[in-house]
Amino acid sequence: MDPSAARAQILDRLRRQAADPGRRILLTGAAVVTMDPELGILPKADLLIQGETIAAIAPDLAAQGAADGAVVIDARGFILAPGFVDTHRHAWEAQLRRIMPDVNDLGAYVTSTLAGIAPAYTPHDVYVGTRLAALTALDSGITTLLDFSHNSRTRAHSNRAIQALIDTGIRGVHASMRPHFGDWDGQWPDDLARLKDTYFSTDDRLLTLRMAALATDEIAGPDLAYGTVLARTARELGIGVSVDAVFGRASSAAVLEWEKAGLLGPDVSLIHCTGLTTDAWRAMGATGANVALAPTSDAQIGLETAIPAIDEALAAGIRPGLSIDVEVALASDMFTQMRALLAIQRMRAVNAAYGTEAQPQRVGVADVLDFATASGARSIGLGDTTGSLTPGKQADLLLVGAEDLNTMPLNDPIGTLVLGADPRNIDAVFVAGHPRKWAGIVLDVDVAALGDDVRASRDKVLHAAGRA
Repeated sequence: MDPSAARAQILDRLRRQAADPGRRILLTGAAVVTMDPELGILPKADLLIQGETIAAIAPDLAAQGAADGAVVIDARGFILAPGFVDTHRHAWEAQLRRIMPDVNDLGAYVTSTLAGIAPAYTPHDVYVGTRLAALTALDSGITTLLDFSHNSRTRAHSNRAIQALIDTGIRGVHASMRPHFGDWDGQWPDDLARLKDTYFSTDDRLLTLRMAALATDEIAGPDLAYGTVLARTARELGIGVSVDAVFGRASSAAVLEWEKAGLLGPDVSLIHCTGLTTDAWRAMGATGANVALAPTSDAQIGLETAIPAIDEALAAGIRPGLSIDVEVALASDMFTQMRALLAIQRMRAVNAAYGTEAQPQRVGVADVLDFATASGARSIGLGDTTGSLTPGKQADLLLVGAEDLNTMPLNDPIGTLVLGADPRNIDAVFVAGHPRKWAGIVLDVDVAALGDDVRASRDKVLHAAGRA
């Protein structure tokens, strides 16, 4: 049978069994990168999915009867890996992609996008941008997306942002925040309780709710600054907090205040973290706070020192997650973040030791892949759910072509994932055991119609903002 016809038959079987909670899928013969410290790398192994979870990983599971009643997928020639985890992206902005590729600094971004364009967004525009961002994430192997949704002007804006995540089938984290500037309904943060009851009332869904906040009042005033009031709201609701714009001396002072008030811990993720003081890093490490780095954002937009704080995080005992941030000026995929961070850290390490007897303390490809998967999941409260190929975790995984022109021959699976592969090599994406991309195509998307919606939304928003 023609290989493409055979794969179409497999997809048809997967879809016909989608509603069966006991469905079984067996992927065979892959090079398996588990990112589980106990399992490591398996040069040739099988992975069994039962329902939404990973049931087993081992060489030749088929010979042990795992193929009985299962949809069998021949994964020879592929790397089987966990899906990437994007710990922070402002998804509503996606129809403004690369609108300011040479952004000068944070002030230029804030003035143009947050003050100038964001107030023109309707709930429909938020839906269009968030859906585009989530579909693009799936296309590039990101199975978990934290949407730092800081344009929630009304309840309807929040509803549509969440609905976009639901409609794409991604594992979505909706981190809700009111807008920085412009008119809004004053519903935040009180509306978080309604959102939790409406969309997040059970623990078995793909969606997670978090509070989003800023570190200080420098950008948009005191009521967006994380502190006692917002922390109390989050803890009463039992949700985590993602804090953006954490950089410089003002944020360092805030971190110490949060430590003193007992507001730091594993339920808090701090974003960027450039230019922080040694005392701030000590407090973050001591309290178990998490960190989400944005390697290309820090460098491209020039946030404080403009150097991703990887060495500082590791010195404090924190293994960070990685994130995309704003697509108005940045790339959309996790491969770019891993490579940028690897290059910057190794440059710093070698430069610091140059001309001395010191040995550079370099990170490696396994480190940045960990940041993009397991550590990223842990940093947003999903470490027990996703981020590694571990039996019992959700089946969020990728099939990456290892025999493509840019990846063959396969010599080191992790090296290939980090340094050789890119989104075109993502052949299949599963989220909770359901295929979201198959044979290189994102499923259930009319790309032409999507493009029409995206362009129409962009043109309307820019016209309303006086930018057309």
